[in-house]
Amino acid sequence: MSPHPPRRWRGFLEETRTSLWPLPVAALVLAVSLGVALPRLDAAMGGDLPASVSATLFGGGAEAAQILLSAIATSLITVTSLTFSLTVVTLQLASSQYSPRLLRTFTRDRFVQRTLALFLGSFVYALTVLRTVRTPEGSGAGFVPQLSVTVAFAFTLASVLGLVLFLAHLAREIRVETVMRNVHKDADHCIERVLGERETSVALPQGPEGDAMRPLLAPSSGFVVAVRGEALWEAARAVDAVVVVDRRVGDAVVAHTPVARAWSVSGDVLSEEDVEGLQERLGRAVEIGYERTAQQDVAFGLRQLTDVAVKALSPGINDPTTAVHALNHSAALLCDLLRRDLGAATVRDDVGRVRVVLRQWSFRELLDLAVTQPRIYGADDPLVMAALLDLLEAVAWAGAGQGQQIGVEHQLNRSHQVIEQGDLDESHREELRRRATAVTEVLRGGS
Repeated sequence: MSPHPPRRWRGFLEETRTSLWPLPVAALVLAVSLGVALPRLDAAMGGDLPASVSATLFGGGAEAAQILLSAIATSLITVTSLTFSLTVVTLQLASSQYSPRLLRTFTRDRFVQRTLALFLGSFVYALTVLRTVRTPEGSGAGFVPQLSVTVAFAFTLASVLGLVLFLAHLAREIRVETVMRNVHKDADHCIERVLGERETSVALPQGPEGDAMRPLLAPSSGFVVAVRGEALWEAARAVDAVVVVDRRVGDAVVAHTPVARAWSVSGDVLSEEDVEGLQERLGRAVEIGYERTAQQDVAFGLRQLTDVAVKALSPGINDPTTAVHALNHSAALLCDLLRRDLGAATVRDDVGRVRVVLRQWSFRELLDLAVTQPRIYGADDPLVMAALLDLLEAVAWAGAGQGQQIGVEHQLNRSHQVIEQGDLDESHREELRRRATAVTEVLRGGS
């Protein structure tokens, strides 16, 4: 991992991308601008348009224009309210039926954001143009912005089409298969972004013992959302130190407790001034938020899929098929992770000396995350246990020769205990034993 300028805006962009408000607000600004500019263009043209063009524009008088714009504004605000209501219902359904951690997947949906932007923008545009329409009074001439009213009518047609497409999109997005596909896709992007360009792991420096090892404290409480080793690199090089960040992205931290440690390369004790400088830079390098995100958290996708599986196995929902599908997605992600370097990330100086070490999730931890809870809550369901064993077999195949057999074997042994002790029919138990034997054969073949 080579040092490069810190990406200060990444967290802000991620937060903006997963919020419903940015695109609608931008649409409001654009709508007001158009609502002011187009009537002025109408006035400047003064009706000097070719007959072929005038025939396609609004041809009514001032009263007709006011009625049309008023109807457009009234109907669009009603449609916007309906759209907001459906969006809120979808969020509630996702939270109660699947997992609260899936709400970001829905709020970042660009189709929903664009639909709301279209409705609100069209509504504001119609109101802005309405204020420019003037009826003839006495000797005063009226004003009907034909082009502007025609554009408002076009926006209305687009909004009607947008409503139809929004309903179709919403019906597709709330399906659990679509939800898990989106989670899988986000997890793939995160894995590729974080681990795709990682260098091969290098030998990590061994820190000293005693007072030479200085702890660095978390600036606030929450979840580690992102860690930017580049922001620590210059500070560590300036004081000839090594900084090891012990908290992984996705871990919960408590303010003023150790999240990292530092020591001097020379073996001397770091001065208080040096420690304060490193502490200040740590506050900017370790981004802490109130919730986990897919910005750098390679375990977050597995966490979401596991939540879906566990929620599906709850007595109130009782949907083992969804749990099986979630385990299939987890198996695919785990097999992809086996092809990546999951060793600690490092930032080195110009001479190749390691200056910053960032702890990562190990494959054994990720496997435990994907398997343990579904095994606990699905112990008495043969379909879920069969899916778990299929997951372990797939991981055993993908990880043959990579030293991951110990983690798979550990999970297989625990699954054996559940199979023998669970409330299962003997025929189901025999089938699960057969699947477990298949996993064992794969492990032996890869050892």
